[in-house]
Parts: sequence; C-alpha cells; structure tokens
Amino acid sequence: MKKLTLSLACWDYDRTRALVDGRVQVDGIDLIYHPLVVEETFFRMLRYREFDACEMSLSSYCRSKFLDDPFIAIPVFPSRTFRHGFIFVNEQSGIVEAKDLIGKRVGCPEYQLTAPVWIRGILQDEYGVPVDSPHYLIGGEEEPGRTEKLALDLPPSFHVEPIGPTDTLAEMLATGRIDAMYSARVPSTLGKRGVRRLFPDVVATERAYYKKTKLFPIMHVLVIRRDVYAAHRWIARALYKAFEQAQRIAYADLAENAALKTMLPWVNWELAATRELMGDDYWAYGFEPNRHVLDTFTRYSLEQGLSKRKLDPEELFAPETLEAFKI
Repeated sequence: MKKLTLSLACWDYDRTRALVDGRVQVDGIDLIYHPLVVEETFFRMLRYREFDACEMSLSSYCRSKFLDDPFIAIPVFPSRTFRHGFIFVNEQSGIVEAKDLIGKRVGCPEYQLTAPVWIRGILQDEYGVPVDSPHYLIGGEEEPGRTEKLALDLPPSFHVEPIGPTDTLAEMLATGRIDAMYSARVPSTLGKRGVRRLFPDVVATERAYYKKTKLFPIMHVLVIRRDVYAAHRWIARALYKAFEQAQRIAYADLAENAALKTMLPWVNWELAATRELMGDDYWAYGFEPNRHVLDTFTRYSLEQGLSKRKLDPEELFAPETLEAFKI
C-alpha cells in the first residue's frame, strides 16, 4: 500500500534522531524530516504554513487558537527547559533579587514567546512580581529587526513597545538601556560589562522549584496543520506512537554506562540525580502526566493577555491522542 508523504520540521534532538535515521518508522507515512532551528521552523509555519507538521512554540500555538486556529497538537514535547537561568540583569540596574524587577525595563525577543511567558508566570507565582509591572521592550536578541510572529492585542495595563530598528537586546542590556532580559537563549554579552544571571545558583534554584511545584516547563508541542489532520485523522496517533518510540531509544542511550554515548563526563551522575528527583520518565510525553503543567501554562497565557479565555488543556490536542487502547 502506498504511504502518505508528510513533511515535518523539527530540530535535531536526541529524542527525535531515530526518526531521522530511520530506526523508527511512522506507520503509513513516508516522513520528510527538516532538521531546522526552532526560530526558522516557527517563522515559516506561523507565517506561511509550509509544513504538514512541525514542532511549535506552546505559546504561539495557544495564541493561534484565538486567531484562525490553523493547527492541532499532539502531546509530544520536543523541548522542555527550566527557566530561572534565563533571566539576565545588568549589575548597574539595582536588581539584586526578583522583586527588584518591578517597574524595570525588561527586554524580550517577543512578548508571546514561550520562555518569557513561563518566566513572567514563575516570577509572579513564586516571587510576587506582577506580570504587568515591568515595562517590556521587544526585538531581536542578537540581530536587529525581529518582530512578533503573531499580532498582539494586550490589555492597556501591559506596557510593551518595540526597540529601535538597529538595536539588539543583548547590546542594550550590556549598555544599561534595559535593566533585564527574559529570553530562550543566553545573550552574547553574558559575563561582559556587568551582565549576569539573576539567580547565581541556577541548578539549585530550579531543582527547588521542581520539588515544590512538580512543574517541568513545556516549551514546544508537535502540531499538525488542521487541513492535513482533517483529511487523515489517523496521522495524529501514528506520529505520537513514533515519537514515543524514538524517545525510548534516547532514554536507553542516555542510560548506557559501559561507554558514554554523550560527551559529558558526569552524565551518569546527573541522570541518577534527575531520576531521583523527577522519576524515570522525567521528560514525559502524553496528556495526563502533563495536565498540571499545561493547566499552569494556559493560566499564564490568560493572565498575560495572550488568551481571550482560559484554555482547557484537553482542547489543545487531537482527541485520538488523549487515550490509548488496552489489551
């Protein structure tokens, strides 16, 4: 039987590599895998709908539900990252602790970017920094000219404006034109001209946050273009099954201890410490294990003016992926 040809854009992750090299096949699908950096994937999919499926910013996906609703997701999460380590400040700003961010000028590559959404939510929930208390400046971190990929329609209490056409956030942070920056990437100016992280002991801070909240922030989901899904409903479950299989291979590779497969000397110690804190399936796929994480994020999206209402986590995903058959 002839297979369906499907294009998929997703970065080169250990947990997806078995899909790229063919060790895992997708049932009924001839997969054309585009290993693109995430900024390119998001831009091309959100602006031009170029791929049949792709990894997608969780925030952009939630935002798209209130626009033309062009995608449907499956509960596969290619990217997850704790975010305390991605709050950067200039030492001359007077910011010593989190509450000092109130009223400050804070740069973000995009207001609706998933990483700053998590950061603003964490700062409000854990440190008492209201999400509308800073003045946000939006633009490219390392290159001028970056704009929001999706239009914003924020309440008047939020102060958001673009930076200049030749400015970059990394340089503005180093020169003190902004006091802080929330980002998904480490700026090139970190460690230079007084630029440092807000939290000096990032790992200890993030481990304590997980121990308290059991939240491992989801950055990206896997989405299918809605017209493709409508024509072939079965592909949602087929893709979910394949991504799970590829992830299991990555788990096994990481646990190999006879000869290290990754170039990190203490990877075995780190893996043991992570499992002790977060369990064996510490990067869980599927809906139920992540319901509380998704519920927290959809609340953040509403509180930060990005959603018109609180999205129920179930409505984000294809129904076929919310339950599985039993034998």
